[in-house]
Order: sequence, then C-alpha cells, then structure tokens
Amino acid sequence: MADDTASIINVTNLYAVAVDSHRYDLFARVFSEDIHCDFGGGPGAAFTDLATLQAVFKDIHAVFSATQHMVQGHAVTVSGDEAHCFSYVSARFRRGLEDGEGVFESTGWYDDVLVRTAGGWRIRERVSRMVTYGGDIRVMQAMPGVDTNYTLLSLAEEAAGGRIKFLSQV
Repeated sequence: MADDTASIINVTNLYAVAVDSHRYDLFARVFSEDIHCDFGGGPGAAFTDLATLQAVFKDIHAVFSATQHMVQGHAVTVSGDEAHCFSYVSARFRRGLEDGEGVFESTGWYDDVLVRTAGGWRIRERVSRMVTYGGDIRVMQAMPGVDTNYTLLSLAEEAAGGRIKFLSQV
C-alpha cells in the first residue's frame, strides 16, 4: 500500500514536470489511453483520449514563456487496481504581452481516479477545478476555445453536491 501511494504521488507530480518542461510524451506515463479529463473552462478544456490531450496541451502551452505547476497535499486511497488521489495545485503562467511580460496565477485541486496498468499507475479520470486566481488575465487569453471567464468553485460546495470522487472513498 505504501509503495502504491508513493507511485501514485509520483504520477501526479510527473504531470506537472511534463507540462512545465513541455515533455508531453511523458503524458503516456501519467494518463491512461482512455482518459477523461475535465479542466473546467468549457468544451475546449475536456479530453477523452491521450493523443488529443498531448496535442492540445502542446499547442496551448507553446505561447507561455514559462509555467510552474506545484502539486501538493496528496490524499490517496487504494482499492485493488483502482485508486483515488486528491491533491491541491497552484499554477503560474508567464507570457509576453504587447506591453511586457504578464503573469497569471491560480489555485485549485485535482480529483483523480487512477488504474493500475502493466506500466504502473495511470490517471484515468481527472477533474480540475479553480478556487482562486489573480494577475493579468490576458496571459490566459491565448487559448482558443477555452473560456477565460473562470468559475471559481469552493471545495466545500462541490463536496456538499457529491461531486468529489475522492470523498466517496474515505
């Protein structure tokens, strides 16, 4: 169980390294082929296959001069070949704008369902929600089809509505 927990935490952290280093080939070590990822922000921010996620993330993140995703506070449950991991994320995005470098910051969470595969644990489902944001919103307006009129969600409200899968396991 402890080895599973450590492996699951490493997978969620590898996601951040892959995005920030633009190594989207690493997504094959993070996500299952049949993923369902919902990053909020409307239809342009939901994905149901790994190849599309890799291609879209490559295009979306190409405009940023730097990103930094910090994933922490992992809580993990394991039941056989399925696991749930809830973690908090803080992210920074930097991008050149017409009047200089702009920075956008956000905080939120990942609610992940993972499956054990021959290659190790992989995220099969991810729901990502934003709690706060600040900075220059123009930085994020580089993502065609993704709504930058962000909806901020409270974990307490989402939990009360039964929308946090991890909480169904504890």
